[in-house]
Amino acid sequence: MFSSTASSPAAPTSEAATVDAPVPESDGSKLKTFISILRKFIGVADLAAVRFSLPSQLLEPTPNLEYWNYLDSPNAFIAIGTADDPVDRMLEVLRFWFTKDLKYAKGKPCKPYNSCLGEFFRCNWETEDDAPRIDTKALRENGSQPTSSASSTKSGKLAVSRRLGSGDPRAASTVSVPQSASNPTKPVRISYLTEQTSHHPPVSAFYVDCPERGIHARGFDQITAKFTGTSIKVMPGEHNLGIFITVERRNHETYQLTHPAAHLGGFFRGALSVTVGDMAYITCPETKLKAILRYYDDGWLGRSTNKVEGIIFRYDPQDDDKLQISEVPEEDILVRLGGPWKDKIVFTLGPKPLNSHPPEEQTTIIDIGPLNVAPKVLPPFEKQLPHESLQLWNEVTKAIHTKQFSRATTVKQELEEAQREKAREREKNGETWKPVFFEQVTDKGGKPQLTEKGREVLMRAQAGEWDMDGIL
Repeated sequence: MFSSTASSPAAPTSEAATVDAPVPESDGSKLKTFISILRKFIGVADLAAVRFSLPSQLLEPTPNLEYWNYLDSPNAFIAIGTADDPVDRMLEVLRFWFTKDLKYAKGKPCKPYNSCLGEFFRCNWETEDDAPRIDTKALRENGSQPTSSASSTKSGKLAVSRRLGSGDPRAASTVSVPQSASNPTKPVRISYLTEQTSHHPPVSAFYVDCPERGIHARGFDQITAKFTGTSIKVMPGEHNLGIFITVERRNHETYQLTHPAAHLGGFFRGALSVTVGDMAYITCPETKLKAILRYYDDGWLGRSTNKVEGIIFRYDPQDDDKLQISEVPEEDILVRLGGPWKDKIVFTLGPKPLNSHPPEEQTTIIDIGPLNVAPKVLPPFEKQLPHESLQLWNEVTKAIHTKQFSRATTVKQELEEAQREKAREREKNGETWKPVFFEQVTDKGGKPQLTEKGREVLMRAQAGEWDMDGIL
């Protein structure tokens, strides 16, 4: 379905029946058409498993594998593992977490193309190493967080909203990342590879690599989705166990970041929006630290608050039974944080409630306001293979851009039928599909392994080489 926010990406649905009635260009008309299709599926347990297709007029001219990634602010990603203190490193992970869905905090949800089995996407990001350092020791000693960021504010000059998630809470200092520069002066390169490894259920595997900073991330993306009549609830699928970030230079400590459920709503207002009202967890067995994030959806009179509160605390990896903030003993709480996740989030040290701290003791961990999604560095079109996302969907994209919707639908159906024909051929010959760049379609641990070809693709991308000769 539509891609969602803090949950998982919109993994593609398989398609058969197609609705391609003429649709006016207004967003309101598009939503009405979309709702009329969705109403047929009220009560269906999992929309991601339903075989239906949307009219091309309702699609964003972007492949799903290109559209979805977690590197909306790559400078937040490469800063993970910088600090020597384990608590500071957990805060670095949380700072990244709050930037990973920037596209939804600053933009609107959309429906990209469904992915075909074996389709893949690769790109780089070039980013500045400009994230302010997180140093809670200095914070404890000085009473405020020192930072070189130009956006830092002086203690006592700004009022702070004392109620979590309301208004525009501000703090005396900030470690929020600045906007990623389009042309960094001293670029750090991050390479990305993702492949559609399964069609039933729809699953993709991904790998993010930054050898210069000794950090990588990986995982499987899969969703389940249910239409309630007023919104679509999007949840991680059984193979989606979250994002796994490994900091190699810190003895390979690994953080597991799980996705909360999200709701796509606003159909009847004519403006799609994403809200989150669920729990998310970040665990690191090596440091024995855990973060619990509680997202709040509905506020007074049903208006969404987009509010989150959370804690970092000591936990026992062998007895991880704390799922609610209220279950954690105060003596184990090291950090509290909160605020609107689409705006500004602050943190304080110790177990005291966040709003009991004066402004000079609150530090902004992320300020979404000045940030926008960072641009990707794409392979030259002539270096892309036929089943690479931008090549595969090129004719559909061109037709949608020129508003030739009938042609877009025809080409789209031809691609989908070709995929079904390949599936029938494999079944006839008793063949089992195998990914090219990843060892397995899925696994129980949620951490895909690269094949030799996958490793070679990322090595070449790191060198700025996009030629696939000798790989495929």
